Amino acid sequence: MRFGLSLLPDCTPETKSPQDYFSDALELSVQAELGGLDSVKMTEHYLHYYGGYCPSPLGFLSAVAARTSSVRLMTGCVLPVFHHPIQLAAEAAQVDAISGGRLDVGFARAYLPDEFDALGLAMEESTDRFRETIRAVLRIWTEEKVTEDTPFFSYRDVTGLPRPTQQPHPPVWGAAVRTPESFSWLGTEGMGLLITPLISPHEFRGHLTLYREAFEAAHGGTALRPRVTASLPLVVADTDAQAEEIAETYLRRYLDVWALAVNAWDRRESSAYQGYSGFGWMLRGLQPAKLYREGGAIVGSPATVIDRIRAFNDHIGGVDQILWQIDFGAMPLTEAGQTLELFCNKVLPEVKSL
Repeated sequence: MRFGLSLLPDCTPETKSPQDYFSDALELSVQAELGGLDSVKMTEHYLHYYGGYCPSPLGFLSAVAARTSSVRLMTGCVLPVFHHPIQLAAEAAQVDAISGGRLDVGFARAYLPDEFDALGLAMEESTDRFRETIRAVLRIWTEEKVTEDTPFFSYRDVTGLPRPTQQPHPPVWGAAVRTPESFSWLGTEGMGLLITPLISPHEFRGHLTLYREAFEAAHGGTALRPRVTASLPLVVADTDAQAEEIAETYLRRYLDVWALAVNAWDRRESSAYQGYSGFGWMLRGLQPAKLYREGGAIVGSPATVIDRIRAFNDHIGGVDQILWQIDFGAMPLTEAGQTLELFCNKVLPEVKSL
């Protein structure tokens, strides 16, 4: 199993300024490479303290590329519904070139109503726009003189520049959260799967089976293989009690900032997002201890964390990679760095053979 960092700013100006957040995130990224981690992932969002500091994961990953030499750089995710495919294909290929071919591109559909409203896009069109944009990006990366005519964009005889450094293109991933069809579609398309098991890994086991079965049906007998990456909060301290004390404070901040961003779902329904109504109520009622007791976060001493990683992987049915959220809740660099150091020195040697 491989491990890395999953970054998503959830800061307010009172808890951490944008300059301080990115200074800390870049330092953690360099420390992650030195500690033997494989990937650094950053997510795109707008308007809210949940993710809003980073409208451009590719911009951030360019800065990571300049400070590192081997760690993989992953968008987790870019939101193609908010981008033209020519722009997105070109900007991703540029980072692939800058990094010497270290980019993985993760796509997500977007789900925050305020983002769609402010950008003037209909949520009900998000699935079709998401899939059409990904398909178009892949064509721009791999073909010349591409012509498209869709309800969302059109162009003729486009040859994208720069061409991807990795051939035929950077590895691609898609995020899925609740909808079974999303898991099946990603498998059929041959993409890697990105998940964030919010409460219990047991909830995702069936969805991972759907993904793998669809992947096998479409790509069995080829060189393609299903790939699953999970993102989870992580706190490692010298003792379980110390780790739980840190987790209680910063997981609560993380959940509160996230709940504020999804408040619109408390009064909104969408046929394209079944099961999202009341998302804010659910997050506000979720207790941090429930997360780490049921496997939605990994918290404890090095020995406890080793056991909980093994239990998580067993309960969910096996993943290829875990990317750790270690700076959630605008956690200070000192505490986030302690988790990263303890994980790399005391946990990683025991779990990378899983």
